[in-house]
Amino acid sequence: MSAKKFNYSDDFLKAIEIGRPPNIKRLFPNSKALIVSGKVIDRAMLAKGRSMTIAANARNHIIVRGVLAAAQRANAAVIIEIARSEGGANAYCATNYWNLARQVDAVANELGITVPVAIHADHYGIKKESDIGPAKVEIPTIFDAGMTSIAIDASHLPDDKNLLANIELFPLIPEWAGYETEVGEIKGKEGLSTVEEALFLIKGLNAHGIFPDWIALNNGTTHGIEKSSQGIQVDLTAEIHEALRPYKVSGAQHGTSGNNSERLRAIAEKTRTTKANVATALQMISWGVKVDEFGNAVMDDNGEFIKIEDQGVTGELWTEMTEYAKAHGLKGGNYKKLNLPFENKIMGQPRQIRERMARGVEEFVYALLVNVFNAKDTAPLAMDIILKAGSYDLGPKGGKIEEINDWTPERIREKASLIESDKGPHGDFDD
Repeated sequence: MSAKKFNYSDDFLKAIEIGRPPNIKRLFPNSKALIVSGKVIDRAMLAKGRSMTIAANARNHIIVRGVLAAAQRANAAVIIEIARSEGGANAYCATNYWNLARQVDAVANELGITVPVAIHADHYGIKKESDIGPAKVEIPTIFDAGMTSIAIDASHLPDDKNLLANIELFPLIPEWAGYETEVGEIKGKEGLSTVEEALFLIKGLNAHGIFPDWIALNNGTTHGIEKSSQGIQVDLTAEIHEALRPYKVSGAQHGTSGNNSERLRAIAEKTRTTKANVATALQMISWGVKVDEFGNAVMDDNGEFIKIEDQGVTGELWTEMTEYAKAHGLKGGNYKKLNLPFENKIMGQPRQIRERMARGVEEFVYALLVNVFNAKDTAPLAMDIILKAGSYDLGPKGGKIEEINDWTPERIREKASLIESDKGPHGDFDD
């Protein structure tokens, strides 16, 4: 059987030549997958205006396929990511920091995907100062494996230690790569981020010549399948983003599940958000679990997930998955722990089952991109940005404003001691 033939435009072929970062060229020298820096995706959304795109957590291989198919249909630039808890050294998913780029590249070439895609290491968590040493070893390895963007998440630490951890780890990130920083854990109505905290982090980074592409806030969202009693606080987000305007940092919206389309549209329209993480909803849809309009899994009267008969995995495999969950005490959001033990069984299902799983993800993501996120037709904008720059390296959006003498370690600790903040309760808020 002959290989599939795809018609590639001259602009696309030029973008392939100049727009792929060095690590991607080294890993995939003969590829036609337009894997780019996260900076490219951010700039494309800003170019369209009032637009954000999906950052899809690929907890299984099927999600990669569905998201790329949806992006191609929508002609949208997208991000595919995995968090450290999902795909780090202690992963609960088979997809991980070191194989995600290879999966994206393979599927993009198989399906003839021509939209730009960034590969993002989400929530690279630094929960204590002793995590910094091992991170200095590990972060370069994930870029070796094809990451083109990273979120350094030291938001679990006090404000001064968060800033200092970002300053210490930033030199490990390639200059061309996308970079996200975080202030405040994502935990619903607890520990909401403030203008003061966000300015402290971004000003301190700026003084050290560090210009993040995105900042993630706790603006009222939660991770997982539970609806937040608070929901995204659009006005709070807009207020913080306006305060950060001189530093030209975009917003990264975490915890989109649990928020209706109107609220998500408002985030795109009224704030500087360009990246919207979606994780649990994609997992559930790929399995064939019923979800509501918010992307939350729907429960029956017994508190069990509802499996749609002709969607997702086979009924037999779903029964095996639920029995495994019961045997291991997994409920609600902890169903995410099924990803690793069942990846191979999912991939071992008949082709028509795998294809319907991917179609479910595709339809959901396409509707988000086109009807909610306003990301349709951002792929040509991203390609144009690459071609005009003549490079994979777009440089920073922002410039130096702050004086480094005002942000020495001593001054950082002094300034942080004056901040009134509520970090909220401790917990597992990684993804």
